[in-house]
Amino acid sequence: MLRLAENHGFASGVNAGVASARGDVIALLNDDAVAGPSWLGTAERVLAAGDVAAVAPRILLARRYAEVVLDDEEHWAAGDKRPLGRRLTSAALDGSDVLGDLAGPGIHQLEEGPGGQRWRWTAGSRPFYVPIAEEADLGNGPLAAGIGAPDVGRPRIGRSHELGLVLDGEPIAIRRVVDLVNSAGSYLRKDGYAGDCGADLPDDDRWNVLRECFAVTGAALVTTASALASVGPFERSYFAYYEDTEWCWRARLQGYRIMYDPASTVRHVRGQTSGGLLSARTRFLLERNRLLTLARCAPLRVAAREAKRKWSGGGDDGVARVLPRAMPVALAQRARLRRRWLVPCRDVYDRWAGVDIP
Repeated sequence: MLRLAENHGFASGVNAGVASARGDVIALLNDDAVAGPSWLGTAERVLAAGDVAAVAPRILLARRYAEVVLDDEEHWAAGDKRPLGRRLTSAALDGSDVLGDLAGPGIHQLEEGPGGQRWRWTAGSRPFYVPIAEEADLGNGPLAAGIGAPDVGRPRIGRSHELGLVLDGEPIAIRRVVDLVNSAGSYLRKDGYAGDCGADLPDDDRWNVLRECFAVTGAALVTTASALASVGPFERSYFAYYEDTEWCWRARLQGYRIMYDPASTVRHVRGQTSGGLLSARTRFLLERNRLLTLARCAPLRVAAREAKRKWSGGGDDGVARVLPRAMPVALAQRARLRRRWLVPCRDVYDRWAGVDIP
C-alpha cells in the first residue's frame, strides 16, 4: 500500500499510485466504491482492442431507492425555466429526514433561505427517488421487486416492512423499489459541462449495451500502462473534479476511444469523501476545472466564450477572480499538449458535444 504524507487531491493520488503500479492493466476505484468480481476481467477484454484508452463499468448507487410519482401538473414561475410541481419543505422516511437525499428527474436541487429554511421543488409528475436505509425490511411484495441488477454490495432486503414516506406531513405511496444508475459513461454539453449518463435514473435495459462514450468517471476507470504513457498523468493542479474528463478528452485528441461496459457492476456511495455538491469548495473546483479543461482541450472559441461568460457575472463561486492567473497557464499547457494531438480539437468537440445528454 502506498500512503501519502499529505492530501494533494484525487489527481495527485492517482498519479502517485500509477507511478508505483506494475502491470499492463491499471484500475482506479474510489474509496467509497465496491467492485464486483468480474470488473477487471471484463474491462481487460474491452481494452484488448488496442485503441481503447479507458473503460468503465455500470456504476450504481450503493443504496436502493423507492420510486415516488406525485399527481401534480407542471407550472412555471417568472424568471425560472424549470418545470415546477410542489414546494417540499420536509420529507421523512420511517421518521428520518431525507429531503436532501431525494434524487431523480422529478426533484430539483435543495434551496436554502433566511433562517436556515430548506425546500425543494418537484418537477410535476416526473418520478423521483427516496433512499432506503440498509436495514430496511421490504417484504416479498411489489415494493421488493426492484430491477434485476447484479447484487454487488446491495443493501439487505428483508420481509414485511411497509415504508412510511411523509412529504410535508402527508403520507405518500411508493410505486416500486429500484437501483439507480450513478454513471453509464460520461457526456459533454456544448458549454463544456460534463456529466454522468443515466445519473439518478432506474437501472434497466437502456444501460445494458456496450458502447463508446465521450468519457468515463475516475470512480471506477480501467486503463493500460501504454495508454497512460501516451496520454500522460492526470492534471494535478485540478486537485479534484474534471481530471478524469480532461484525461479522456486528451486521449480522444490522440485518437483513442473511450468505452462503457455494462458487463460488470460497481456500487458507489457518491459524494462521501468530498461532502457533495453543497460544499463551496466542491462548486469552486467543478467550475474552475471545467474552464481549464476547455482551455486545454476544446476549440478556442468555446473556451473564450465560456471564460467571458464567467467573467461577466456567471455565479458567485469565486472562479472569476482566479481566471486572470489560471487561464494563461492552461493555454500554455495546451500548446505543449497539442504536439501529441492526432485528431483536430474541433472534430472531437463536434462529434461529442451535445451527445448522450439526458
